[in-house]
Amino acid sequence: MKKKYPLLGLVLSAGMILAACGGGDSSDGSGGTGSEGEGSDLNLMEEGKFTTASSGLYKPFSFEEGGNLQGFDIDIGNAIAEEMGLEPNPVTTPFETIIQGLNTNRFDAIIGSMSKTKAREEQVSFSEPYYYSGGAIFVRAGNTEIQSIEDLKDKKIGVVAQTTYDTVAQEHTDDIQIYSSDVVALQDLAIEGRLDAVITADVVGFEAQNEGLEIEMVGDPLWIEQPSIAVRKDDEELLAAIDEALAAIIENGKYDEISQKWFGRNLLDVNLEGVEVLE
Repeated sequence: MKKKYPLLGLVLSAGMILAACGGGDSSDGSGGTGSEGEGSDLNLMEEGKFTTASSGLYKPFSFEEGGNLQGFDIDIGNAIAEEMGLEPNPVTTPFETIIQGLNTNRFDAIIGSMSKTKAREEQVSFSEPYYYSGGAIFVRAGNTEIQSIEDLKDKKIGVVAQTTYDTVAQEHTDDIQIYSSDVVALQDLAIEGRLDAVITADVVGFEAQNEGLEIEMVGDPLWIEQPSIAVRKDDEELLAAIDEALAAIIENGKYDEISQKWFGRNLLDVNLEGVEVLE
């Protein structure tokens, strides 16, 4: 069974009610979800702009190339901003401190492949998931010593700090190498003697393979994650507007267009049957 666009109808209905009851003074008849002119209601850092943060080091989701910030997360953030009638303003910040940055008002939201977990929900509020991905173990090509998660015991594992992958690595070894970028960790993995394994998202590992890194995924994904958009706990109006805009770009095909551009498939179209969904 494939899980597609959870609560889409409910989100759309809620959004329509929100738009009907908003009562904003500005109504210019342009497109979007009805948030135009309501920047003050949304508690934005800068009125008229939607400032979103990612690490910028997580190819193909957010990365800099030719002086431009791009990737799946960036395109999704831009599409959501435009749907809300706002100017997109993506910025980068270290993932290790991205929640602190949000809660100290450095940006409006995190659209940086941050998975929704119960622990993180104590600090921020999350939108509906905007894609699904699998947490996976990667090893150097030809490595037959690691064939399951149990084989990670006492091995040297590369991860980005404060990620779900870091948490899992700590359950199996004390020998952890911290990186600021999953891509750099995978590059080190391909060099003999640097690392035994890297835990990251399957799609990130596949992208590295496509670019020529001699690495292999071990077995099937360990779990399915639900990357979602994070906002401050008290930004309820902004969260509702984001969910409404997300539902809209899914419904009008813009989401599929972006996902096909970067991955050749729809990242919400995932078979969740029999797979652990990380919480």
